Amino acid sequence: MARYRDIANELFEQIDKKVLCAGDRLPSIRAATRRHRVNPGTVIRAYRELEARGLIESRPRSGYFVRPPAERQLSQPTRFKAVPRSVAVQVIDLVFEVFETTKRATPVIQFGAPFMNPELFPLAQVNRAGAAAARRLVSSPIVQDLSPGSAELRRLIALRYLSSGCVVSPDELVITCGAFEAIALSLRVVTRPGDTVAIETPSFYAILQTIQQIGLNVAEIATDPATGVDLNALEHALKTGSIKACVVMPSFQNPVGSCMPDERRKVLAGLAERYKVPVIEDDVYAELHFGAHRPRPVKAFDRSGWVLHCGSFSKSLAPGYRIGWAAAGRFTRALWQQKVISSFNTAPICQETLVGFLRRGGFERHLRQLRRSLSARCREMLRAVSAEFPTNCRMSRPDGGYMLWIELPQSVDVMQLHRRALAAGVSIAPGPMFSARRGYRNCLRLSFGYASTAQIREGIHTLGRLVRSASMEGVARKRERRRTAASSKR
Repeated sequence: MARYRDIANELFEQIDKKVLCAGDRLPSIRAATRRHRVNPGTVIRAYRELEARGLIESRPRSGYFVRPPAERQLSQPTRFKAVPRSVAVQVIDLVFEVFETTKRATPVIQFGAPFMNPELFPLAQVNRAGAAAARRLVSSPIVQDLSPGSAELRRLIALRYLSSGCVVSPDELVITCGAFEAIALSLRVVTRPGDTVAIETPSFYAILQTIQQIGLNVAEIATDPATGVDLNALEHALKTGSIKACVVMPSFQNPVGSCMPDERRKVLAGLAERYKVPVIEDDVYAELHFGAHRPRPVKAFDRSGWVLHCGSFSKSLAPGYRIGWAAAGRFTRALWQQKVISSFNTAPICQETLVGFLRRGGFERHLRQLRRSLSARCREMLRAVSAEFPTNCRMSRPDGGYMLWIELPQSVDVMQLHRRALAAGVSIAPGPMFSARRGYRNCLRLSFGYASTAQIREGIHTLGRLVRSASMEGVARKRERRRTAASSKR
Protein backbone atom coordinates (compact mmCIF):
# COMPACT_ATOMS: atom_id res chain seq x y z
CA MET A 1 0.00 0.00 0.00
CA ALA A 2 1.22 3.49 -0.81
CA ARG A 3 2.73 5.31 2.18
CA TYR A 4 0.28 8.22 1.95
CA ARG A 5 -2.61 5.75 2.30
CA ASP A 6 -1.07 4.37 5.51
CA ILE A 7 -1.00 7.89 6.94
CA ALA A 8 -4.54 8.63 5.75
CA ASN A 9 -5.88 5.37 7.23
CA GLU A 10 -4.16 6.01 10.56
CA LEU A 11 -5.78 9.45 10.80
CA PHE A 12 -9.13 8.00 9.70
CA GLU A 13 -9.02 5.54 12.63
CA GLN A 14 -8.22 8.38 15.04
CA ILE A 15 -11.20 10.37 13.73
CA ASP A 16 -13.47 7.30 13.73
CA LYS A 17 -12.56 6.45 17.34
CA LYS A 18 -13.02 10.09 18.42
CA VAL A 19 -9.34 10.50 19.33
CA LEU A 20 -9.49 13.44 16.93
CA CYS A 21 -12.80 15.27 17.25
CA ALA A 22 -14.62 17.90 15.20
CA GLY A 23 -12.63 21.14 15.19
CA ASP A 24 -9.33 19.53 16.23
CA ARG A 25 -6.30 20.66 14.27
CA LEU A 26 -4.26 17.97 12.54
CA PRO A 27 -0.45 17.98 12.89
CA SER A 28 1.20 20.51 10.59
CA ILE A 29 2.76 19.26 7.37
CA ARG A 30 6.22 19.75 8.88
CA ALA A 31 5.35 17.89 12.10
CA ALA A 32 3.71 15.00 10.24
CA THR A 33 6.69 14.79 7.89
CA ARG A 34 9.09 14.35 10.85
CA ARG A 35 6.81 11.89 12.64
CA HIS A 36 6.26 9.56 9.68
CA ARG A 37 9.71 10.10 8.17
CA VAL A 38 8.35 10.89 4.71
CA ASN A 39 8.58 13.86 2.38
CA PRO A 40 6.03 16.70 2.65
CA GLY A 41 4.34 15.66 -0.62
CA THR A 42 3.34 12.32 0.92
CA VAL A 43 1.70 14.02 3.91
CA ILE A 44 -0.07 16.53 1.67
CA ARG A 45 -1.43 13.69 -0.46
CA ALA A 46 -2.70 11.88 2.65
CA TYR A 47 -4.44 15.03 3.88
CA ARG A 48 -6.01 15.61 0.47
CA GLU A 49 -7.29 12.03 0.49
CA LEU A 50 -9.07 12.69 3.81
CA GLU A 51 -10.28 16.04 2.53
CA ALA A 52 -11.81 14.34 -0.53
CA ARG A 53 -13.66 11.94 1.82
CA GLY A 54 -15.14 14.95 3.61
CA LEU A 55 -13.41 14.11 6.92
CA ILE A 56 -11.13 17.13 7.22
CA GLU A 57 -11.01 20.63 5.79
CA SER A 58 -8.26 23.11 4.94
CA ARG A 59 -8.41 26.58 6.45
CA PRO A 60 -6.24 29.26 4.80
CA ARG A 61 -3.06 30.02 6.79
CA SER A 62 -4.31 27.83 9.65
CA GLY A 63 -3.85 24.21 8.57
CA TYR A 64 -6.12 21.16 8.40
CA PHE A 65 -9.00 20.54 10.83
CA VAL A 66 -11.45 17.70 11.49
CA ARG A 67 -14.82 18.51 9.94
CA PRO A 68 -17.98 18.26 12.05
CA PRO A 69 -20.19 15.27 11.10
CA ALA A 70 -23.09 15.92 8.76
CA GLU A 71 -26.30 16.60 10.64
CA ARG A 72 -28.37 14.62 8.14
CA GLN A 73 -28.25 13.79 4.46
CA LEU A 74 -31.04 13.36 1.98
CA SER A 75 -31.37 10.00 0.25
CA GLN A 76 -29.92 9.52 -3.20
CA PRO A 77 -32.25 9.65 -6.22
CA THR A 78 -33.97 6.46 -7.26
CA ARG A 79 -32.84 4.64 -10.40
CA PHE A 80 -33.80 6.55 -13.53
CA LYS A 81 -36.11 4.26 -15.48
CA ALA A 82 -36.74 4.54 -19.21
CA VAL A 83 -38.49 2.76 -22.04
CA PRO A 84 -35.70 2.46 -24.63
CA ARG A 85 -37.88 3.01 -27.71
CA SER A 86 -36.81 5.44 -30.39
CA VAL A 87 -38.23 8.94 -29.97
CA ALA A 88 -37.60 12.38 -31.42
CA VAL A 89 -35.84 14.97 -29.26
CA GLN A 90 -37.78 18.11 -28.36
CA VAL A 91 -35.65 20.35 -26.16
CA ILE A 92 -34.22 23.24 -28.20
CA ASP A 93 -37.20 25.56 -27.73
CA LEU A 94 -37.41 24.81 -24.00
CA VAL A 95 -33.69 25.36 -23.42
CA PHE A 96 -33.74 28.74 -25.13
CA GLU A 97 -36.90 29.68 -23.26
CA VAL A 98 -35.15 28.99 -19.94
CA PHE A 99 -32.03 30.87 -21.10
CA GLU A 100 -34.04 33.92 -22.17
CA THR A 101 -36.03 33.96 -18.93
CA THR A 102 -32.85 33.72 -16.87
CA LYS A 103 -31.15 36.43 -18.92
CA ARG A 104 -34.03 38.85 -18.40
CA ALA A 105 -34.10 38.20 -14.66
CA THR A 106 -30.31 38.61 -14.16
CA PRO A 107 -30.15 36.38 -11.04
CA VAL A 108 -27.75 37.29 -8.25
CA ILE A 109 -26.90 33.67 -7.38
CA GLN A 110 -26.09 31.36 -10.29
CA PHE A 111 -27.02 27.72 -9.62
CA GLY A 112 -28.33 27.15 -13.15
CA ALA A 113 -25.17 28.13 -15.02
CA PRO A 114 -23.43 25.31 -16.95
CA PHE A 115 -20.03 26.97 -16.45
CA MET A 116 -17.68 27.75 -13.56
CA ASN A 117 -16.67 31.06 -12.05
CA PRO A 118 -13.82 32.60 -14.14
CA GLU A 119 -12.01 33.39 -10.88
CA LEU A 120 -11.25 29.67 -10.55
CA PHE A 121 -9.01 29.67 -13.63
CA PRO A 122 -5.43 31.01 -14.11
CA LEU A 123 -6.57 33.35 -16.87
CA ALA A 124 -3.76 35.88 -16.36
CA GLN A 125 -1.12 33.20 -16.92
CA VAL A 126 -2.99 31.76 -19.91
CA ASN A 127 -3.34 35.22 -21.45
CA ARG A 128 0.38 35.86 -21.04
CA ALA A 129 1.01 32.61 -22.91
CA GLY A 130 -1.41 33.90 -25.55
CA ALA A 131 0.55 37.12 -26.01
CA ALA A 132 3.76 35.13 -26.52
CA ALA A 133 1.97 32.81 -28.98
CA ALA A 134 0.76 35.77 -31.04
CA ARG A 135 4.33 36.95 -31.49
CA ARG A 136 5.44 33.50 -32.67
CA LEU A 137 2.72 32.79 -35.22
CA VAL A 138 3.23 33.33 -38.93
CA SER A 139 0.08 34.13 -40.89
CA SER A 140 0.58 32.26 -44.19
CA PRO A 141 0.77 28.68 -42.84
CA ILE A 142 -2.31 29.36 -40.69
CA VAL A 143 -4.50 29.96 -43.73
CA GLN A 144 -3.22 26.88 -45.56
CA ASP A 145 -3.21 24.52 -42.57
CA LEU A 146 -5.49 21.48 -43.09
CA SER A 147 -3.84 19.43 -40.34
CA PRO A 148 -5.91 17.86 -37.55
CA GLY A 149 -4.41 20.47 -35.21
CA SER A 150 -1.13 21.61 -33.72
CA ALA A 151 1.27 18.66 -33.67
CA GLU A 152 2.77 19.82 -30.37
CA LEU A 153 -0.62 20.28 -28.72
CA ARG A 154 -1.68 16.80 -29.83
CA ARG A 155 1.56 15.41 -28.40
CA LEU A 156 0.97 17.13 -25.06
CA ILE A 157 -2.62 15.84 -24.94
CA ALA A 158 -1.37 12.32 -25.72
CA LEU A 159 1.00 12.61 -22.74
CA ARG A 160 -1.94 13.49 -20.49
CA TYR A 161 -3.73 10.34 -21.64
CA LEU A 162 -0.81 8.30 -20.30
CA SER A 163 -1.44 9.65 -16.79
CA SER A 164 -4.95 8.15 -16.89
CA GLY A 165 -3.74 4.72 -18.01
CA CYS A 166 -4.62 5.20 -21.67
CA VAL A 167 -2.30 5.04 -24.68
CA VAL A 168 -3.39 7.34 -27.51
CA SER A 169 -1.21 8.31 -30.47
CA PRO A 170 -1.05 12.01 -31.39
CA ASP A 171 -2.03 10.89 -34.90
CA GLU A 172 -5.38 9.69 -33.52
CA LEU A 173 -6.27 13.15 -32.19
CA VAL A 174 -8.25 15.87 -33.97
CA ILE A 175 -8.33 19.33 -32.33
CA THR A 176 -11.82 20.87 -32.28
CA CYS A 177 -13.62 24.03 -31.17
CA GLY A 178 -14.47 22.65 -27.74
CA ALA A 179 -15.88 19.26 -26.81
CA PHE A 180 -19.30 20.06 -28.28
CA GLU A 181 -17.85 20.23 -31.77
CA ALA A 182 -15.98 16.98 -31.10
CA ILE A 183 -19.24 15.29 -30.11
CA ALA A 184 -21.19 16.80 -33.02
CA LEU A 185 -18.52 15.74 -35.53
CA SER A 186 -18.45 12.24 -34.02
CA LEU A 187 -22.23 11.93 -34.37
CA ARG A 188 -22.15 13.13 -37.98
CA VAL A 189 -19.42 10.60 -38.82
CA VAL A 190 -21.10 7.52 -37.32
CA THR A 191 -24.81 8.24 -37.98
CA ARG A 192 -27.22 9.48 -40.63
CA PRO A 193 -30.37 11.60 -40.09
CA GLY A 194 -33.18 9.41 -38.82
CA ASP A 195 -30.85 6.98 -37.00
CA THR A 196 -31.35 6.15 -33.33
CA VAL A 197 -28.71 6.94 -30.70
CA ALA A 198 -28.65 5.42 -27.19
CA ILE A 199 -28.22 8.01 -24.42
CA GLU A 200 -28.28 8.14 -20.64
CA THR A 201 -31.28 9.61 -18.91
CA PRO A 202 -31.25 12.36 -17.82
CA SER A 203 -28.74 13.76 -20.34
CA PHE A 204 -27.02 17.12 -20.70
CA TYR A 205 -29.28 19.39 -22.73
CA ALA A 206 -26.45 20.50 -25.08
CA ILE A 207 -26.04 16.89 -26.23
CA LEU A 208 -29.80 16.62 -26.72
CA GLN A 209 -29.79 19.86 -28.72
CA THR A 210 -27.00 18.54 -30.96
CA ILE A 211 -28.87 15.29 -31.54
CA GLN A 212 -32.06 17.17 -32.37
CA GLN A 213 -30.25 19.51 -34.76
CA ILE A 214 -28.66 16.62 -36.67
CA GLY A 215 -32.08 14.97 -37.00
CA LEU A 216 -31.46 11.85 -34.91
CA ASN A 217 -33.79 9.97 -32.62
CA VAL A 218 -32.85 8.70 -29.17
CA ALA A 219 -33.40 5.63 -27.04
CA GLU A 220 -33.14 6.69 -23.39
CA ILE A 221 -31.44 3.95 -21.36
CA ALA A 222 -32.12 3.41 -17.66
CA THR A 223 -29.38 4.93 -15.50
CA ASP A 224 -28.16 4.52 -11.92
CA PRO A 225 -27.53 7.83 -10.08
CA ALA A 226 -24.22 6.55 -8.69
CA THR A 227 -22.74 4.22 -11.33
CA GLY A 228 -24.18 5.50 -14.60
CA VAL A 229 -25.94 3.85 -17.52
CA ASP A 230 -27.44 0.39 -16.99
CA LEU A 231 -25.28 -1.84 -19.19
CA ASN A 232 -27.80 -4.71 -19.19
CA ALA A 233 -30.49 -2.36 -20.49
CA LEU A 234 -28.04 -0.96 -23.02
CA GLU A 235 -27.10 -4.41 -24.30
CA HIS A 236 -30.79 -5.29 -24.61
CA ALA A 237 -31.23 -2.22 -26.84
CA LEU A 238 -28.09 -3.05 -28.85
CA LYS A 239 -29.40 -6.55 -29.58
CA THR A 240 -32.32 -5.06 -31.52
CA GLY A 241 -29.89 -3.74 -34.12
CA SER A 242 -31.58 -0.34 -34.22
CA ILE A 243 -28.93 1.53 -32.21
CA LYS A 244 -26.32 3.16 -34.44
CA ALA A 245 -24.24 4.86 -31.71
CA CYS A 246 -24.12 5.48 -27.95
CA VAL A 247 -23.36 8.80 -26.25
CA VAL A 248 -22.23 8.49 -22.61
CA MET A 249 -20.59 10.65 -19.95
CA PRO A 250 -18.98 8.09 -17.60
CA SER A 251 -17.13 10.57 -15.33
CA PHE A 252 -19.23 12.93 -13.16
CA GLN A 253 -22.13 12.92 -15.58
CA ASN A 254 -23.97 16.15 -16.24
CA PRO A 255 -26.58 16.60 -14.74
CA VAL A 256 -26.48 13.77 -12.17
CA GLY A 257 -22.80 13.51 -11.22
CA SER A 258 -22.60 9.70 -11.49
CA CYS A 259 -19.22 8.02 -12.05
CA MET A 260 -19.00 4.63 -13.74
CA PRO A 261 -16.66 2.11 -12.01
CA ASP A 262 -13.70 0.80 -14.01
CA GLU A 263 -15.11 -2.70 -14.41
CA ARG A 264 -18.27 -1.29 -15.98
CA ARG A 265 -16.21 0.89 -18.34
CA LYS A 266 -14.41 -2.23 -19.51
CA VAL A 267 -17.74 -3.95 -20.15
CA LEU A 268 -18.99 -0.92 -22.10
CA ALA A 269 -15.92 -0.96 -24.35
CA GLY A 270 -16.52 -4.68 -24.88
CA LEU A 271 -20.15 -4.06 -25.89
CA ALA A 272 -19.01 -1.51 -28.48
CA GLU A 273 -16.66 -4.06 -30.02
CA ARG A 274 -19.11 -6.99 -29.84
CA TYR A 275 -22.01 -5.15 -31.48
CA LYS A 276 -19.86 -2.93 -33.73
CA VAL A 277 -21.62 0.17 -32.37
CA PRO A 278 -19.51 3.32 -31.80
CA VAL A 279 -19.43 4.75 -28.27
CA ILE A 280 -18.97 8.52 -28.09
CA GLU A 281 -17.42 9.25 -24.69
CA ASP A 282 -17.92 12.80 -23.37
CA ASP A 283 -15.15 13.08 -20.77
CA VAL A 284 -14.93 16.84 -20.14
CA TYR A 285 -15.24 16.58 -16.33
CA ALA A 286 -12.68 13.81 -15.74
CA GLU A 287 -9.97 16.22 -14.50
CA LEU A 288 -12.34 17.53 -11.79
CA HIS A 289 -12.20 14.45 -9.54
CA PHE A 290 -12.28 14.93 -5.76
CA GLY A 291 -10.44 11.70 -4.98
CA ALA A 292 -6.76 10.96 -5.39
CA HIS A 293 -6.94 9.64 -8.94
CA ARG A 294 -8.57 10.57 -12.22
CA PRO A 295 -11.06 7.95 -13.45
CA ARG A 296 -9.80 5.87 -16.36
CA PRO A 297 -11.68 6.64 -19.58
CA VAL A 298 -13.66 3.97 -21.43
CA LYS A 299 -11.11 4.61 -24.18
CA ALA A 300 -8.47 2.96 -21.96
CA PHE A 301 -10.29 -0.37 -22.44
CA ASP A 302 -10.90 0.08 -26.18
CA ARG A 303 -9.00 -2.55 -28.17
CA SER A 304 -10.55 -2.10 -31.61
CA GLY A 305 -11.14 1.63 -32.08
CA TRP A 306 -14.91 1.74 -31.51
CA VAL A 307 -14.68 4.38 -28.75
CA LEU A 308 -14.50 8.04 -29.79
CA HIS A 309 -13.16 9.89 -26.74
CA CYS A 310 -14.00 13.61 -26.56
CA GLY A 311 -12.19 15.96 -24.16
CA SER A 312 -11.67 19.67 -23.60
CA PHE A 313 -9.66 22.27 -21.72
CA SER A 314 -12.81 24.39 -21.29
CA LYS A 315 -13.79 22.85 -17.94
CA SER A 316 -10.30 22.56 -16.50
CA LEU A 317 -8.20 25.49 -17.72
CA ALA A 318 -9.41 28.02 -20.30
CA PRO A 319 -13.17 28.21 -21.03
CA GLY A 320 -12.93 31.11 -23.48
CA TYR A 321 -10.31 29.47 -25.71
CA ARG A 322 -12.68 26.69 -26.79
CA ILE A 323 -10.06 23.99 -27.33
CA GLY A 324 -11.33 20.42 -27.39
CA TRP A 325 -10.36 17.23 -29.16
CA ALA A 326 -11.50 13.80 -30.24
CA ALA A 327 -9.48 10.59 -30.05
CA ALA A 328 -11.57 8.92 -32.72
CA GLY A 329 -10.00 5.49 -33.16
CA ARG A 330 -10.99 3.83 -36.44
CA PHE A 331 -12.99 6.96 -37.33
CA THR A 332 -10.07 9.42 -37.10
CA ARG A 333 -9.67 10.20 -40.79
CA ALA A 334 -13.43 10.52 -41.36
CA LEU A 335 -13.72 12.84 -38.36
CA TRP A 336 -10.81 14.99 -39.55
CA GLN A 337 -12.46 15.30 -42.98
CA GLN A 338 -15.74 16.26 -41.34
CA LYS A 339 -13.87 18.87 -39.30
CA VAL A 340 -12.38 20.44 -42.44
CA ILE A 341 -15.81 20.55 -44.08
CA SER A 342 -17.45 21.94 -40.95
CA SER A 343 -15.05 24.65 -39.72
CA PHE A 344 -11.74 24.20 -41.61
CA ASN A 345 -9.52 24.35 -38.53
CA THR A 346 -9.47 25.38 -34.89
CA ALA A 347 -8.11 28.85 -34.06
CA PRO A 348 -4.28 28.44 -34.23
CA ILE A 349 -3.69 31.28 -31.75
CA CYS A 350 -5.74 29.42 -29.11
CA GLN A 351 -3.90 26.17 -29.79
CA GLU A 352 -0.50 27.81 -29.52
CA THR A 353 -1.55 29.59 -26.33
CA LEU A 354 -2.28 26.30 -24.62
CA VAL A 355 0.93 24.77 -25.95
CA GLY A 356 2.87 27.62 -24.32
CA PHE A 357 1.00 27.30 -21.02
CA LEU A 358 1.32 23.51 -20.82
CA ARG A 359 5.04 23.62 -21.61
CA ARG A 360 5.70 26.02 -18.73
CA GLY A 361 4.17 23.65 -16.19
CA GLY A 362 1.77 24.69 -13.47
CA PHE A 363 -1.27 22.93 -14.91
CA GLU A 364 -1.24 20.19 -12.27
CA ARG A 365 -0.87 22.74 -9.48
CA HIS A 366 -3.84 24.67 -10.84
CA LEU A 367 -5.90 21.46 -11.09
CA ARG A 368 -5.19 20.59 -7.44
CA GLN A 369 -6.38 24.03 -6.35
CA LEU A 370 -9.44 23.82 -8.59
CA ARG A 371 -10.40 20.38 -7.26
CA ARG A 372 -10.05 21.53 -3.65
CA SER A 373 -12.24 24.55 -4.32
CA LEU A 374 -14.94 22.53 -6.08
CA SER A 375 -14.84 19.81 -3.42
CA ALA A 376 -15.36 22.41 -0.66
CA ARG A 377 -18.27 23.99 -2.54
CA CYS A 378 -19.79 20.57 -3.12
CA ARG A 379 -19.67 19.72 0.59
CA GLU A 380 -21.22 23.09 1.43
CA MET A 381 -24.08 22.57 -1.03
CA LEU A 382 -24.72 19.00 0.15
CA ARG A 383 -24.85 20.20 3.75
CA ALA A 384 -27.10 23.17 2.94
CA VAL A 385 -29.55 21.18 0.82
CA SER A 386 -29.82 18.49 3.51
CA ALA A 387 -30.54 21.15 6.12
CA GLU A 388 -32.92 23.37 4.12
CA PHE A 389 -34.91 21.06 1.82
CA PRO A 390 -37.82 18.82 2.94
CA THR A 391 -36.78 15.33 4.04
CA ASN A 392 -38.77 13.69 1.23
CA CYS A 393 -36.43 15.21 -1.37
CA ARG A 394 -33.52 13.24 -2.82
CA MET A 395 -30.11 14.39 -4.07
CA SER A 396 -27.07 12.92 -5.77
CA ARG A 397 -23.63 12.81 -4.13
CA PRO A 398 -21.02 13.51 -6.81
CA ASP A 399 -17.34 12.69 -6.35
CA GLY A 400 -16.26 15.22 -8.96
CA GLY A 401 -17.47 17.80 -11.45
CA TYR A 402 -19.73 20.59 -10.21
CA MET A 403 -23.32 19.39 -10.68
CA LEU A 404 -25.92 18.22 -8.16
CA TRP A 405 -29.23 16.57 -9.11
CA ILE A 406 -32.25 16.90 -6.84
CA GLU A 407 -35.61 15.11 -6.91
CA LEU A 408 -38.42 17.11 -5.32
CA PRO A 409 -41.83 15.78 -4.21
CA GLN A 410 -44.03 14.82 -7.17
CA SER A 411 -46.41 17.65 -6.31
CA VAL A 412 -43.79 20.34 -7.12
CA ASP A 413 -43.81 21.83 -10.64
CA VAL A 414 -40.15 22.68 -11.24
CA MET A 415 -40.90 25.12 -14.08
CA GLN A 416 -43.00 27.16 -11.69
CA LEU A 417 -40.25 26.85 -9.08
CA HIS A 418 -37.76 28.09 -11.70
CA ARG A 419 -39.78 31.28 -12.21
CA ARG A 420 -40.22 31.88 -8.48
CA ALA A 421 -36.53 31.30 -7.82
CA LEU A 422 -35.56 33.83 -10.50
CA ALA A 423 -37.88 36.37 -8.91
CA ALA A 424 -35.97 35.76 -5.65
CA GLY A 425 -32.59 36.22 -7.38
CA VAL A 426 -31.57 32.55 -7.78
CA SER A 427 -31.22 30.58 -11.02
CA ILE A 428 -31.69 26.81 -11.35
CA ALA A 429 -31.71 24.38 -14.28
CA PRO A 430 -35.16 22.70 -14.49
CA GLY A 431 -35.28 18.93 -15.02
CA PRO A 432 -37.27 18.94 -18.31
CA MET A 433 -34.22 20.48 -20.06
CA PHE A 434 -32.40 17.16 -19.56
CA SER A 435 -35.01 14.87 -21.12
CA ALA A 436 -35.78 14.15 -24.77
CA ARG A 437 -39.48 14.24 -23.91
CA ARG A 438 -39.32 16.97 -21.26
CA GLY A 439 -39.68 14.62 -18.32
CA TYR A 440 -38.32 15.09 -14.77
CA ARG A 441 -40.84 17.82 -14.07
CA ASN A 442 -40.16 17.57 -10.33
CA CYS A 443 -36.35 17.60 -10.64
CA LEU A 444 -33.62 20.21 -10.98
CA ARG A 445 -29.89 20.50 -11.45
CA LEU A 446 -27.82 22.82 -9.27
CA SER A 447 -24.29 23.93 -10.11
CA PHE A 448 -21.81 24.67 -7.32
CA GLY A 449 -19.14 25.83 -9.76
CA TYR A 450 -20.05 29.51 -9.92
CA ALA A 451 -21.41 30.70 -6.57
CA SER A 452 -19.15 31.28 -3.55
CA THR A 453 -19.71 29.22 -0.39
CA ALA A 454 -21.50 32.20 1.19
CA GLN A 455 -23.77 32.48 -1.86
CA ILE A 456 -24.40 28.73 -1.73
CA ARG A 457 -25.67 29.03 1.86
CA GLU A 458 -27.83 32.05 1.02
CA GLY A 459 -29.18 30.62 -2.25
CA ILE A 460 -30.02 27.19 -0.84
CA HIS A 461 -31.79 28.84 2.10
CA THR A 462 -33.96 30.75 -0.40
CA LEU A 463 -34.58 27.67 -2.56
CA GLY A 464 -35.43 25.56 0.50
CA ARG A 465 -38.10 28.05 1.51
CA LEU A 466 -39.56 28.06 -2.01
CA VAL A 467 -39.52 24.26 -2.25
CA ARG A 468 -41.28 23.86 1.10
CA SER A 469 -43.93 26.37 0.01
CA ALA A 470 -44.41 24.68 -3.38
CA SER A 471 -44.62 21.26 -1.73
CA MET A 472 -47.35 22.41 0.67
CA GLU A 473 -49.26 24.02 -2.21
CA GLY A 474 -49.04 20.77 -4.15
CA VAL A 475 -50.37 18.77 -1.21
CA ALA A 476 -53.26 21.25 -0.84
CA ARG A 477 -54.11 20.93 -4.55
CA LYS A 478 -54.07 17.16 -4.29
CA ARG A 479 -56.45 17.22 -1.31
CA GLU A 480 -58.75 19.61 -3.15
CA ARG A 481 -58.86 17.29 -6.17
CA ARG A 482 -59.72 14.37 -3.91
CA ARG A 483 -62.55 16.34 -2.28
CA THR A 484 -63.85 17.39 -5.69
CA ALA A 485 -63.75 13.80 -6.96
CA ALA A 486 -65.53 12.53 -3.83
CA SER A 487 -68.25 15.23 -4.19
CA SER A 488 -68.86 14.38 -7.85
CA LYS A 489 -69.34 10.69 -6.98
CA ARG A 490 -72.03 11.65 -4.44
